[in-house]
Amino acid sequence: MKRDGFNVSLWQGRPAFIPKNTTLPAGKQDVVIVGGGITGITTALQLQKAGKKCTLIEAQEIGFGTTGGTTAHLNTMMDTPYYEIRQKFNSEAADKIARLSESAITLIRSNVKEYGIDCSLSTKPGYLCAKDDKQADLLDKILQSCQEVHLPATCATSVPTPTPYIKAMQIQEQAQFHPLDYILALAQHFEAIGGHIIHDCRMTGFSEEDKLLTIQTSKGDVKADALIYATHIPPGVNMLHFLCAPYRTYAIAVKLKGDNYPDALIYDLDDPYHYFRTQEVDGERYLIAGGEDHKTGHEENTHERFKCLEAYVRKYYDVDHVAYQWSSQYYEPADGLPYIGHLPGNPDNVYVATGFGGNGMIYGTASAVILTALITKGESEYGTLLSPDRVKPMASMGNVMKEGATVTKDMITGWLSIPKLEEAAGLAKGEAKVVKYEGKTVALYKDNNGALHAVNPACPHIKCSVGWNNAEKSWDCPCHGSRFSYTGELLTGPSSSDLEKIDLREE
Repeated sequence: MKRDGFNVSLWQGRPAFIPKNTTLPAGKQDVVIVGGGITGITTALQLQKAGKKCTLIEAQEIGFGTTGGTTAHLNTMMDTPYYEIRQKFNSEAADKIARLSESAITLIRSNVKEYGIDCSLSTKPGYLCAKDDKQADLLDKILQSCQEVHLPATCATSVPTPTPYIKAMQIQEQAQFHPLDYILALAQHFEAIGGHIIHDCRMTGFSEEDKLLTIQTSKGDVKADALIYATHIPPGVNMLHFLCAPYRTYAIAVKLKGDNYPDALIYDLDDPYHYFRTQEVDGERYLIAGGEDHKTGHEENTHERFKCLEAYVRKYYDVDHVAYQWSSQYYEPADGLPYIGHLPGNPDNVYVATGFGGNGMIYGTASAVILTALITKGESEYGTLLSPDRVKPMASMGNVMKEGATVTKDMITGWLSIPKLEEAAGLAKGEAKVVKYEGKTVALYKDNNGALHAVNPACPHIKCSVGWNNAEKSWDCPCHGSRFSYTGELLTGPSSSDLEKIDLREE
């Protein structure tokens, strides 16, 4: 299977999903879902089971995006602690998020049982560890708030990890699975009950007349009563792009010497933090370690993040070798909770699910429950709390806004000389940079064959200047997280088009 990065994840060793259909259905659909990750697939299946006629369109293939790069933790101990949710919202909100996270894991378990899915789903305890007194105080707050929302959290007397800690908490009924085996099975069952999946189908826009949507795609138009963006971040320009900050996170899967694989989900409170778990894939066990997060496009040497993560793991585990390394993207919401519901600034029948932070498997699954209720019943018990239309003063909003990048104003016209560009850039094979050339800004990459690739660095979204990600060999936008291949092909939105290619000639 393909995914949106140069590095191969632990999950990708599966045949690509082959949809039954290659063309859009001729008739009107009840719902069109855009995006083939866990959010889109689960939502499409839930709606189809509820009697809705659904089509899912995916610009690449099922599992291409963040679901193919997750570390697949299923936890009720969320990235935004419950005491923080209580402070920013109220006690009822904290309790609702706890119940929502539990319901997401329950739905995954139910799907696995109902459809007989072999995705290595297993229940594990989770541990959160503190290394010093400051972290221990924070741990106490997290533990108390977990208990206040009636989660099975207790003090831990021991943790199955060689990493250091002075205090720890344990939370039961956490889980893990193989994310692509899971969503591929859901996709098969969605098609089996009448749903349509269309690959290589990029949505380009939509129009609305008398509440009927006409959705334009690279494979033609399709009409629908409702539209759902399950694209991780909605395309186009929307207020949610200023409420969600894009981050890169890193993961490695290593083989250990001996048998010291932890049988649990383990997290620390470092900044940047680390997390561990064990996964068996095709008869082989791996220790999965993750962390070293940073804002997308704000790290000059992304490959160094892998080195730091590996060094941390080797410090405490007897590593034989690193079998896989990969990175992925998530969007951090400004107030700590995701945005699930009506997409602001759009017709009432246009929906979105975004801002999952590091809890994509949970919130992606929960989105299916919420969106299905909104579309079939007109309301959800979580609708008001997680509505993207919510208006709430947010201290973090200033941080999201101020960390944007400079806008590229120098548009490229005509053609550029390869010899002169090579002299100006001085690139080695496999290197890339954004350079100034004859008063213009050019994004250049020299491939391993020595061929030069040039694109306009202005991201089509709002013209922020992209930066080079040397770990994934992609051009990443630091403003809102759009990502492009070295040839300019769109990998990740919110941009809805490729980077402009620049015509290069020998002279």
